[in-house]
Amino acid sequence: MLRQPLLMLSRSNQVKKLVSSMPVSAGIVRSYVPGETTEAVVAATASEIADGLRVSLDFLGEDTTDVERAEATVAAYVEVLKELSSRGLTRGLVAGAEVSVKLSAIGQALPDNGEKVALENARAICRAARNAGTTVTLDMEDHTTTDSTLSILRDLRKDFPETGAVLQAYLHRTEDDCRALAYEGSRVRLCKGAYNEPEAVAWQDRLDVDRSYVRCLKVLLAGQGYPMIATHDPRLVEIASSLASRYGRQPGSYEFQMLYGIRPDEQRRLVRAGETVRVYIPYGTEWYGYLMRRLAERPQNLSFFLRSLISKK
Repeated sequence: MLRQPLLMLSRSNQVKKLVSSMPVSAGIVRSYVPGETTEAVVAATASEIADGLRVSLDFLGEDTTDVERAEATVAAYVEVLKELSSRGLTRGLVAGAEVSVKLSAIGQALPDNGEKVALENARAICRAARNAGTTVTLDMEDHTTTDSTLSILRDLRKDFPETGAVLQAYLHRTEDDCRALAYEGSRVRLCKGAYNEPEAVAWQDRLDVDRSYVRCLKVLLAGQGYPMIATHDPRLVEIASSLASRYGRQPGSYEFQMLYGIRPDEQRRLVRAGETVRVYIPYGTEWYGYLMRRLAERPQNLSFFLRSLISKK
């Protein structure tokens, strides 16, 4: 019952102002976002990799309508990729650290020529990633951007075929999108989805979303691509493991992905079992919208969050 209100709050400027008055070191924020700086996130990355995990870094920000801000985001990615490379934290297609990029953060939402700007900026990040010996995954946002994002993905893959895609199981269209992207060399992250979408385009019932997730997962595992199974749901993790075996998938031909701070013991258990696990680590000052979507996914965390606010008074 709390999911929809929390998703609405993720775009509330009033609540954002209140929450943003907390330092990022507040416990509830730190549990999801290890820091605001390149230095902080590289340190967190090194720690995760030392435990046998892989990492995808997200410089937080979205819905950018300012060219200079979009360029600053590109510069932040280039900087972190150089630092990761210099620290030896990028080691190939499915190892070490890569980056995840929201196209709306690098110009997609700009009027008139947003898609063109986002494509050029994404190319710059992909080039920096390749120079660093790693890859980029394009995050998926709300359903109004899906066609644009997939179009930019197709263009990017002409020069950077290693670029990863993200598909969201709660959208009605996603099973077909999985079929279109399940080809050799195609990296596809499948997640449930965390935006407040209308009934016309997305499943509303959690059970329907789970069923869609499993259908989509079957398509990806049966295909020739590299599925990236993004879920914390214990039942779906178990189903995914069973399906991987059924479809003859060997360890290393797919991976699990989980968010930083969510089920860390399970992440390490899967690694010990021989699975590849990648942790999605966000960083930067624009953590508010991300935090609220994480709370929407796990409303039981709301009480801890509210207590952290009260403690600052």
